[in-house]
Amino acid sequence: MTQYLAPRTLKSWLHDGREIALLDVREHGQYGEAHLFYAVPLPYSRLEIDAPRLVPRRGVRLVVYDAGDASTPDLAERAAARLEAMGYTSVAVLEGGARAWQAAGFVLFAGVNLPSKTFGELAEQVYHTPRIGADRLAGMLARGEPVAVLDGRPATEFRKMNIPTATCCPNGELAFRVSNLVPDATTPIVVNCAGRTRSIIGAQTLINLGVPNPVYALENGTQGWYLAGQVLEHGGTRRYPDDSGSAALRPAAEALARRFDVPYVDAVTVRGWAADTQRTLFLCDVRTPEEFAAGSLPAAQHTPGGQLMQAGDQYIGVRGARLVLFDSDGVRAATVASWLRQMGHDASVLKDGLASGLALPPADAPAPPALETISAQALAARLECGDVALIDLRPGMQFRAGRVPQARWSIRPLLPTLLEREIRQVVLVADVPAVALWAAVEWPGALVAPLLLAGGMDAWRAAGLPIAASPDAPSDAECIDYLFFVHDRHDGNKEAARRYLAWETGLVAQLDAEEMAEFRLPVALSGAVGTCACSGA
Repeated sequence: MTQYLAPRTLKSWLHDGREIALLDVREHGQYGEAHLFYAVPLPYSRLEIDAPRLVPRRGVRLVVYDAGDASTPDLAERAAARLEAMGYTSVAVLEGGARAWQAAGFVLFAGVNLPSKTFGELAEQVYHTPRIGADRLAGMLARGEPVAVLDGRPATEFRKMNIPTATCCPNGELAFRVSNLVPDATTPIVVNCAGRTRSIIGAQTLINLGVPNPVYALENGTQGWYLAGQVLEHGGTRRYPDDSGSAALRPAAEALARRFDVPYVDAVTVRGWAADTQRTLFLCDVRTPEEFAAGSLPAAQHTPGGQLMQAGDQYIGVRGARLVLFDSDGVRAATVASWLRQMGHDASVLKDGLASGLALPPADAPAPPALETISAQALAARLECGDVALIDLRPGMQFRAGRVPQARWSIRPLLPTLLEREIRQVVLVADVPAVALWAAVEWPGALVAPLLLAGGMDAWRAAGLPIAASPDAPSDAECIDYLFFVHDRHDGNKEAARRYLAWETGLVAQLDAEEMAEFRLPVALSGAVGTCACSGA
């Protein structure tokens, strides 16, 4: 029987100091338009795939919600039932969804990564992080003045656009790489991202570590650069050398950890925490993707340090959980943990890191149901006969770019309605097979079991079979998995960039007193920001 939770009860739960997982089970585009501040996006289309990673403890308080209107009928209830089938024992549904939350007088937020982005704005105000405008930096570059521009985003984002001369060095790597990237202590350093948060946090990281160079955040990042009429580069590959790591700042990182009361814990302690059935534990490897792929600790999740600070809700689904960070150098984990503590997280550093010998049991994840597959050639023949219904479950924008001509686009929440009158055998297309396998549970009573296109669209292309593009189908309104608000700002749309920056700088004003008090920055902001026992900046 579904347990429902009133909005005001949920509000009290969010601030009572106990662990809670609050999951928005709508698709990404819907979530990004209006959601609760602490909500973690877990689209129903990926529920069983990502829930064990985001919410590993089955006994945690878990609340799911949807829009609460006709756009997502019964979605939260369907998700709750699936989570209970996975073994979660304390699942509730927010009664009335997001609409009821707002009707109760609470705020809904647009965008993504809300706690991290709001924290960045607060950090700038508290620390008075120095910043530099696009025109001033452009003038320095044009005059050939010495300046090191470090882009704090991952390489995938850097390739989309970058400031001329910039080197990709994600924020989580700055403490480990800066000594070799900028050996001259007098060279000014400018840290940028696409907007504001990582520019501010990256620059302030170097300042907090005591780097002697003049350090600045590029005001409004690549968007500010573009809005100022400057030219961005695209397809950039310039990044830190793999051998550029240095432990030179390890004493500074350890001092930073002490300043913000970051505990150092040994492997025995963490093994005890893993056995605690009343608390959730996340073991976080903050090193690079290449280092993680080469070998990590058993049961560790790859959480690159910069992204753990910027987009923690992609890795951590439980508020109040224990986070144990580790690296192989004694620099990165301590630096990242110092920020996580200020964000209000219970973050610790594993002593000896990768060399600690810590081995935790693997996470418990359900196996998806099995589906028989069909080859691209066999599918083409059956489509010619017209005896199958082809459903493409890939992201809507990928479907627009190229699809099997007879395919219809859909997504898991919509499948029951789409297929309620379908009597033909269904064939599913998905680049991630598990997405299709779990989607198949939506119509267990089908006359004929669905099939999965073996190899997905890659196999169809490799077979030389026809591909159709549909730039307007699915329509923007139907693309519930795509957040136009975030992406349009990078597509030459200056008005979208201005709106995005106005949204980002306006986040703090939307917080209530309880949300503001959850942060633990070192200096109170107008009496509203939570304080810690450490000294001011």
